[in-house]
Amino acid sequence: MVAAAAALVALAPAMPSEAGAAPAPSTSCTSIAHIGDSISVGMESDDFLPRKADRLEAQYERIGARDVRLDISGARSAVERHDGRPNAVEAAEELREEGFHGCWVIAIGTNDAANVAAGSSYGASERIDRVMEIVGDDPVLWVDAKTTTDKGFYADENMRLFNQALAKAHARHPTLEVFHWSDVVRSSWFESDGIHYTSTGYARRAALIAAAVAKAFPARSADD
Repeated sequence: MVAAAAALVALAPAMPSEAGAAPAPSTSCTSIAHIGDSISVGMESDDFLPRKADRLEAQYERIGARDVRLDISGARSAVERHDGRPNAVEAAEELREEGFHGCWVIAIGTNDAANVAAGSSYGASERIDRVMEIVGDDPVLWVDAKTTTDKGFYADENMRLFNQALAKAHARHPTLEVFHWSDVVRSSWFESDGIHYTSTGYARRAALIAAAVAKAFPARSADD
């Protein structure tokens, strides 16, 4: 890990015994906007998570969010558009135009890392900065990237390079915290493609992201 990472909060919440079952600390983030890619799709899918309580929106509500905005689209990155759908920057701009102010969870990076590896003219740092320009001074939790494949553009080495850029971004964007998902995810939670997750993986991911929000942005006490 690069030296700049020392300035970031090392977020690794305790593993719940059952997804959605363990109580989580409350958060000051009463409004949460989540921008995600296909890895977030599964966290809201009734095919993968038939119990509503296990899904991402319910997990955010469990820690105290009353206004949850989910903007999730498969193959999403900060820059590229897939099938003409908005990229992450455009999704953030749309939320701003709707008047959103609150906490942001940015759960992209896997496709960005692959696109950089494929030769995009936009590097990882520029991609992160473009999203942060829209988010501004609002609290941000960015979920880092992880795969279990060692081949092709989605190889985990490319994810690690993106995560290094993400760690350095805190110096430019002090409101940016990183959830080190790559440190807590288990190989058994991945599908055979090494990118997407099983039902267990999606349930754990939803619960742990919400717990990381509560840890990064805890509820204010009466004395604050």
